Amino acid sequence: MDTMTGAVTHDPPPTAGGRQGRPLIVTEDTALLDDLLRLCAAAGATPEVYPSVPAQRGGWEAAPLVLVGDDAARRVRGAARRRGVVLVGRDQDDSGVWRRAVEIGADHVLVLPDGEQWLVDRIADVAEGVGRPALTVGVVGGRGGAGASTLACALAVTSAREGLRTLLVDADPLGGGLDVLLGGETTDGLRWPAFAASRGRVGGSALEESLPELHQLRVLSWDRGDCVAIPPQAVRAVLAAARRRGGTVVVDLPRRIDDGVAEALAQIDVGLLVVPAELRAVAASGRVASAVGMVLRDLRVAVRGPYAPGLHDREVARLLGLPLAGEVPVEPNLLRADGGKAPPGAAPRGPLARFCKEFWERALVETGAA
Repeated sequence: MDTMTGAVTHDPPPTAGGRQGRPLIVTEDTALLDDLLRLCAAAGATPEVYPSVPAQRGGWEAAPLVLVGDDAARRVRGAARRRGVVLVGRDQDDSGVWRRAVEIGADHVLVLPDGEQWLVDRIADVAEGVGRPALTVGVVGGRGGAGASTLACALAVTSAREGLRTLLVDADPLGGGLDVLLGGETTDGLRWPAFAASRGRVGGSALEESLPELHQLRVLSWDRGDCVAIPPQAVRAVLAAARRRGGTVVVDLPRRIDDGVAEALAQIDVGLLVVPAELRAVAASGRVASAVGMVLRDLRVAVRGPYAPGLHDREVARLLGLPLAGEVPVEPNLLRADGGKAPPGAAPRGPLARFCKEFWERALVETGAA
């Protein structure tokens, strides 16, 4: 049994059909109930409320989370033991609350108001449905103009085309905006500056719905304003929300490492270092790899031609001391004859799309996300 500062000990039981149910509140304490309803509202959840164990069959067992007021502990003592029960009280000095928690089989004891943020997070987990986090891939150029943004967009476009929930994150405020690269700079939706004040938890569903939708994926990009930095806490909160939704997240990274980028790197599963096959690019990429590798453990080389004399993809990977992800092919028809622009990877049978599809197939298997 854990206190309010710990993580949930067990996953809540799934409801029928795999859908998430509504939290259950058991209490007759009106003041406590008001507080719990307020916290549920903050987490985006609508609970069911009962003074004791619900009479209908399955009401107690099926709820993804049960919040039992300390006043109701005696009334639920005979209920079936289950996971995801939290005993909620107000008296910091009442040592008897631990005995009552054991009697009802609670996983946690929580005392208000100190445990409010912890409880909001747990309620939001069951409201959203916490499953396998998104496979998160970061792409960074070994030098300027390496083609990292193009590859990041192509990976996201390919992921979305394969039917995966996909979010593309632009972590480079000086890159001009990935929404521009995707042809959607005028598309409605929030950009990074709108999240600068984010703290604590950001709702995954709310984040997804607020962002521009382009080519069947969601894009978090920069606007054309003066804001060029987001506090690390906001980066952490936004990326955590994106990952909770599952599917894939692709992050286009800058070559410099600041506190915000370090927060992004901490949530990335696989990194791709895009390296043009020339000696100066390899030398520059070594410095980038050293900095990125201090935070990101799984960093791989994606080599882009044409090749300088004496270089090939395996030699570039050897010089950098990193595993080879493959050779990034050139997409010959990104610009259309009519002056419009197709997004990178848009042609399903194009060489870049094939590279991206093969990468996702391998990565999903290797990380157990398939």
